[in-house]
Amino acid sequence: MSGTGVTATALVVQNDPRGGPGRWGGWLTERGVAVRVVPAHEGAPIPDRLDQRALIVLGGACLPDDDDLVPWLPATRALVRQALAEQVPMFGICLGGQMLAQVAGGEVRGKHGPPEFGSTRLGLRPEAAEDPLFHGLPAHPSAIENHVDAITALPAGAHWLVRSDNCPYQAFRIGPAAWGVQFHPETSAERIRGWNRDRLRRNGAPAPEILHARALRDEPAATETWRTVAHRFADIVTGAAGRPGP
Repeated sequence: MSGTGVTATALVVQNDPRGGPGRWGGWLTERGVAVRVVPAHEGAPIPDRLDQRALIVLGGACLPDDDDLVPWLPATRALVRQALAEQVPMFGICLGGQMLAQVAGGEVRGKHGPPEFGSTRLGLRPEAAEDPLFHGLPAHPSAIENHVDAITALPAGAHWLVRSDNCPYQAFRIGPAAWGVQFHPETSAERIRGWNRDRLRRNGAPAPEILHARALRDEPAATETWRTVAHRFADIVTGAAGRPGP
């Protein structure tokens, strides 16, 4: 569908001023899906109903049920529930992936397990071979991580797709068209330059310039991998690709 123009729109919930759709916005547009970003962190209201053809929930510095700290989370969870109930294609990133897992019946814990920062080696699980987004990817792709919270249990019936050495639930699918990831496929190495040095030090991570250099080394292969995933997601949204089974 590349080059044929926009045929669908994805609603993107942005939870953090530093966490926009990044390169995913361009990759989706390449395959005919425009993005409508709702900057919830600026007070923009979350729609009562999901009228777009897809939902993307980005990351943020909170847990998916930190309603006292982040007042738009209940409305965002309602959109996630709608997407699941109506089989609207959804992609949740970091906080968004945790929210998808929790809404569907899984568990998320704050400050659980070793934190992960920067470019991280992942491992595809056997179920990924049958997944519409993750099939045929390199066995050990790298992706940028930036989390201290983690999913501790997937919902019943979830398809567990990707893991890492320190965080087992890196990617999963629920039902026919809802994916969650713990990592940041939308983030390029350049964004790491702006990460909080004190936060990294408190969590035992290297300085931003070291993490940036590592991510820059891994970026060519990572870019190819996550562009492929974004294009496949867009094709499901537009109907250019078949839908998976339950």
